[in-house]
Amino acid sequence: MEIQVSLPDGSMRRYLKGTTVEQIAESISPTLKKNAVAGKIGGKAVDLNQPIEADAEVEIITLDSREGLEIYRHSTAHLMAQAIKRIYGNKAVKLGIGPVIEDGFYYDIDIEKPLSIEDLAAIEREMARIAQENLPIIRRVVSRKEAIRIFEELEDPLKLELIRDLPEDAVISIYDQGEFFDLCRGPHLPSTGRIKAFKLLNVSGAYWRGDSDNKMLQRIYGTAFPKIAQLDEHLHFLEEAKKRDHRKLGKQLELFMFSEEAPGMPFYLPKGMTIRTELENFARELQRRRDYEEVRTPLMMNNRVWEQSGHWDHYKDNMYFTNVDETKYALKPMNCPGHMLIFKNKLRSYRDLPLRISEFGQVHRHEFSGALNGMLRVRTFCQDDAHLFVLPEQIEDEIGRIIELIDHMYQVFGFEYKIELSTRPEDSMGSDELWEQAERSLQNVLDHRGIDYRINEGDGAFYGPKIDFHILDALKRSWQCGTIQLDFQMPEKFDLTYVGEDGEKHRPVVIHRAVYGSIDRFMGMLTEHYAGAFPLWLSPVQAKLLPVSDNYIDYAYQVKKSLEEAGIRAEIDIRNEKLGYKIREAQLEKIPYMLIVGENEKNSGSVSVRKRNGEDLGMSKMNEMINRISNEIAAKQ
Repeated sequence: MEIQVSLPDGSMRRYLKGTTVEQIAESISPTLKKNAVAGKIGGKAVDLNQPIEADAEVEIITLDSREGLEIYRHSTAHLMAQAIKRIYGNKAVKLGIGPVIEDGFYYDIDIEKPLSIEDLAAIEREMARIAQENLPIIRRVVSRKEAIRIFEELEDPLKLELIRDLPEDAVISIYDQGEFFDLCRGPHLPSTGRIKAFKLLNVSGAYWRGDSDNKMLQRIYGTAFPKIAQLDEHLHFLEEAKKRDHRKLGKQLELFMFSEEAPGMPFYLPKGMTIRTELENFARELQRRRDYEEVRTPLMMNNRVWEQSGHWDHYKDNMYFTNVDETKYALKPMNCPGHMLIFKNKLRSYRDLPLRISEFGQVHRHEFSGALNGMLRVRTFCQDDAHLFVLPEQIEDEIGRIIELIDHMYQVFGFEYKIELSTRPEDSMGSDELWEQAERSLQNVLDHRGIDYRINEGDGAFYGPKIDFHILDALKRSWQCGTIQLDFQMPEKFDLTYVGEDGEKHRPVVIHRAVYGSIDRFMGMLTEHYAGAFPLWLSPVQAKLLPVSDNYIDYAYQVKKSLEEAGIRAEIDIRNEKLGYKIREAQLEKIPYMLIVGENEKNSGSVSVRKRNGEDLGMSKMNEMINRISNEIAAKQ
């Protein structure tokens, strides 16, 4: 009996009933069969050896696709679990879950022996042996009763718990490879021999199912790629990222610190505060030229404000609360409600719009301690927030102006970026009509300007859709920073009005906008992007004076005074050390300019100039050097 198969290109083919996905791939081309790792029947992912029993839409999943790579990595997680059981004993190892994550996979295991990096190397060697055995990976479907019996015999409470939590009508499947088997939905590679390049990266503790009331397991992280060259490239990237880790550099360069007295709340040290102030002043000046007015709103407001804004319903689990005079107050997680109150503070005319108000506003959001990550995930941070109150007909022009501002600022830092349009989330508030209007408005701006973007379904704010800017750093990692959010809801919630040309009251539209997003997170990201070697205008110390001996310290102080009068941040290294040592130390501190002073320099009113990359610029008159540095700072270099 024949069945009809519909392929993604729209073509239709006929096959005998029971033909497998792999046989269909082979009938299309030998190359496709070679690259195939799994398939889809009617949109559901299946193994290559899955027979097709009725007319269906069939898609071949290849190794060069995102889904194909995830299947490859998940099969590698099973390979690792098998190797661990071979080494430490089948019943000595209890397997938790082993999902694919970005750039790799992990497996949570319960084992008495604390695993070390050396143990990971032994596990890798066993994995390589199993891959060489080229064991077939075969799926079998079992009843719930059979599954419970199998894992009771194995004395594996973790798998038994997973089985108990499956829905009553769930199809339960087990994957076998040699003597090893694991509870899994699949699909998987057809055999262990298809796994070519992998690396186990580290091991850490993890509570079973992420619950601190549960047992602590060991989580082994790994990665896998189809080719050795891809793995080598990724491992090089990880090494480079480790060198750039903002937590390490922040400590080394004395930018910021953290304390157990305030978990997840950064302390800015003088040098870090210098960078933050430069970032704020840069944005402040650009906003001033674009007719923004800066404001400051309270850190804490009455809880009714947050109930009115909708933050209580959508955000209360992430907020901090306190009681004042028997009234509940909340630390602000966002600046929006405060800006709504400022708009409402007096009667507004259509002639006042657009009204653009900005704030470097400190906000507080509760993050679980396990999610905290240096400056990248904190519990308090500063948003470079702005809210634009506009007439409906001003929406497109104002959003266009914001896009130009964000583009200009990102160009100064040398960032490429990508744009996403994020649409209505499940927990949104407001009518379908207003949401459709808001989404259409944002889409029109992007389309009319010919901007490339992708749609990110369901990731908008609870009060409106948004345009998100994803920066690509020096390692091509993506960071979501800038955002433009269109909001028809808050003006309704706060009953905001302006008097129109017709003398009647009308509702403004609000545009929420941030460029850095979180200044703290932006600083962490910048530290990694520049590997601590900030451009001259941002560098906490722009020039370091290095006297060749104590005899020239007085002249060094004269030079420092001249630099500081010109607005250049300078320090002197007066330690009784050799010049070569001082130069190396200044390079480790990532100082852009090293100005060496000795007898010749003192006599000629000059300095000898070296850059942090080792370039020797020779001797330069003081006024020439000051002009050079000042011009570079003014040009944001």
